[in-house]
Amino acid sequence: MLEVAVIDRPAAAEASLDPIRQRILAELAVPASASSLAPRVGLTRQKINYHLRTLEEHGLVELVEERKRGNMTERIMQASAASYVISPAAMSALAPDPSRFPDQLSARWLVTLAARIVREVGELIAGATAAGKPLASFAIDSDITFATAADRAAFAGELGESVNSLVAKYHDGNSEAGRKHRLVVALHPSLTTPHVTTPETEQ
Repeated sequence: MLEVAVIDRPAAAEASLDPIRQRILAELAVPASASSLAPRVGLTRQKINYHLRTLEEHGLVELVEERKRGNMTERIMQASAASYVISPAAMSALAPDPSRFPDQLSARWLVTLAARIVREVGELIAGATAAGKPLASFAIDSDITFATAADRAAFAGELGESVNSLVAKYHDGNSEAGRKHRLVVALHPSLTTPHVTTPETEQ
């Protein structure tokens, strides 16, 4: 089972968005049969089998083993990944294009860049997997607290200067053997945890 899989085909995306199939995929983090899934999901074995066939057709579940039970063959299935991300490639006609409205201060442009990352890296993963080769990538995920908006702006300015300096140092546009890489740096507020009211806090 993969840690995460990128769904890039419209039909597979549609299949994964069905609430019942999402429940089945979640249950199939551990291998199971239609018979064992039925009481957990609240459907008949026949209906579970219908959903399993659809999910298997789109590569979202995989056959682990087959077990003989009397005159029946029980198929043990497992989700192909622990979690899934739907790529903008599944909606190619509506996929966002960062070149249309580049604006470093636009949150929507940031979302557009993130969407492109999902699409491009998803395609690269598929290609690397098919070729049996590793995919070279690198990411940083960090939290930072700014005392003031001025500090945030100053940080963004220095970060931009540092990145531009590194790009200028290592970029070689004349290298015939070199491979072009995409670099995206993002900064946005962290989501805050909603305040939960308890009997203690109400007093």
